[in-house]
Amino acid sequence: MSKTHVSTTINGDPVEFLADPGMTLLDALRDELELTGSKEGCGSGDCGACSVILDGRLVCSCLVLAPEAEGRRVETIEGLANGSRLHPLQQKFLEHAALQCGFCTPGLLMASKALLDANPDPTETEVRYWLAGNLCRCTGYDKIIRAVMDAAAELRQERV
Repeated sequence: MSKTHVSTTINGDPVEFLADPGMTLLDALRDELELTGSKEGCGSGDCGACSVILDGRLVCSCLVLAPEAEGRRVETIEGLANGSRLHPLQQKFLEHAALQCGFCTPGLLMASKALLDANPDPTETEVRYWLAGNLCRCTGYDKIIRAVMDAAAELRQERV
């Protein structure tokens, strides 16, 4: 089986890599591009640990084939901060102690970013619904919801 040449944009940077036709985007990110922030929790799209934003849409990278990234924009957890300056979501997760083991955190942060990109003023119910596809075994979710709500408020103030 021959490899496919993939040209894409990841976190704003043009990237090229070779992928087997059946390679997932998650495996390409982790193994070919050494972007190990996205985690494989289930491999079936049920846990959200591998969440990335593909052309503005939240996806489980374990369900996307790497060749499908051709010509598209991918955002991963590695691109969330601006240099050493944390994104407000990252800062609020820290302030609210919305993480424990950290395995699910990259996926939750990317899902939260996708939500706030689509809806900068979500209700608590909307946040809970949006993050329902991301499983966390440690936190109990309340601190995560508070962190997202607080980050949303801060981001709205920055836009004014």
